[in-house]
Amino acid sequence: MNHIHIHYLKTSYGDLILGSYENKLCLCDWRYRKMRTTIDERLIKGLKATFLEKEDELLNNTCLQLGEYFASERKQFDIPLLMVGSDFQQKVWKELLNISYGETSTYLRLSEKIENANAVRAVANANGANAISIIIPCHRIIGSNGKLVGYAGGLQTKGKLLSLEKKLTNSSLDLQFSFDF
Repeated sequence: MNHIHIHYLKTSYGDLILGSYENKLCLCDWRYRKMRTTIDERLIKGLKATFLEKEDELLNNTCLQLGEYFASERKQFDIPLLMVGSDFQQKVWKELLNISYGETSTYLRLSEKIENANAVRAVANANGANAISIIIPCHRIIGSNGKLVGYAGGLQTKGKLLSLEKKLTNSSLDLQFSFDF
């Protein structure tokens, strides 16, 4: 049986679960998110593998790079990724990788970038299904009105991540913290 090596990482932003498969990162997600079971089942089914708690070189490197990111010492990640999802989801996730550190975008702009302006809701769903949080920067998506919208790690965490990036870039990002539940 194939295995997805997993490792749990506690950060000041929340608890993460990391997963590697064949020396590629397939999981970097919030441990206690609502869609935890759905994400995990998609990985298990898509990779025909089971989870095994075991550290490896890739997971250790991911922990190191995440630590540098949280310490404002890293703006880009250098980790091989394995995105497990539909072709459409993968297209959305690849486009998310083009949103630069300290910048934000919207679901509408993201749907326009993938040349499917009518797919705003599908883009939002794909964004929410991202299993490689932070590294595939779904936290950089905000509402068209400039407010924070859905995030697997919670809106407070999303705000903290955007503030971390804003602090380092001195961008003119105006975060409107409106928590509409």
